[in-house]
Amino acid sequence: MNDAQASLPSLDTTPAPAAPAKPLPPAAVRVKAIQQIEANLGSKPKQMVVDGGFTCRENILQTTQQGIDLYGSWGQQEQKGLGALRQKGIAPEFYPAAFQYDAAQDRYRCPAGKLLGLTTQQAGAGVVQYQYRAEAAECQACASKGQCCPQTDLGRTLSRSVDAPEVRQFREKMEGLPGREIYRQRAPVAEFPNAWLKAKLGLRQFRLRGLDKVGWETLWACLTCNVVQWIRFCWRPRLALQH
Repeated sequence: MNDAQASLPSLDTTPAPAAPAKPLPPAAVRVKAIQQIEANLGSKPKQMVVDGGFTCRENILQTTQQGIDLYGSWGQQEQKGLGALRQKGIAPEFYPAAFQYDAAQDRYRCPAGKLLGLTTQQAGAGVVQYQYRAEAAECQACASKGQCCPQTDLGRTLSRSVDAPEVRQFREKMEGLPGREIYRQRAPVAEFPNAWLKAKLGLRQFRLRGLDKVGWETLWACLTCNVVQWIRFCWRPRLALQH
């Protein structure tokens, strides 16, 4: 399917959460989308291309278990980590990449020579997180504290992630040229229907109130988009061949 032939296999409308509430995690939303596509088309998609918001370890595991070839942007996850470091006031020369890991001793050495020992270990979906911390007294006396850990008096911490095999395979795939080429197709394919609905049908805001009515309004708009695409790429070519 190319960008001009993009169609909408499923849709879902959800109420905006109240301020204290949290939206569904990306994995829950993606599982629901797969279920909807299977219900509408009679089979699961063989391949899915998602944006950075849906590229997470949970989705990688879910799609792998269901035999779906997933493509997505892992760079957004890395940018979130860098953003957190900047918010903490940590200088680039004290980012995690500057710390030396000693696998034999299972500890880190910071650029200033201080040691960070293992404190906790926690298993999550598709990953095991290891937490390391330096001695608080050493960090307090260190001349680089203002650059390394300016917002804490408990000592510099560092995390090491060990991904599940499925996650490692996904990341290797997305680092290769074929994976990147497939991911580049996401924007034109995924954004074409959105732009069409806004430009052709004026669906920039809903005219009705209530979740059910909004759902029906969205359904008719998506159905119109799909019918127009069918006319352009199925009915018209067949008609031309008859003449």
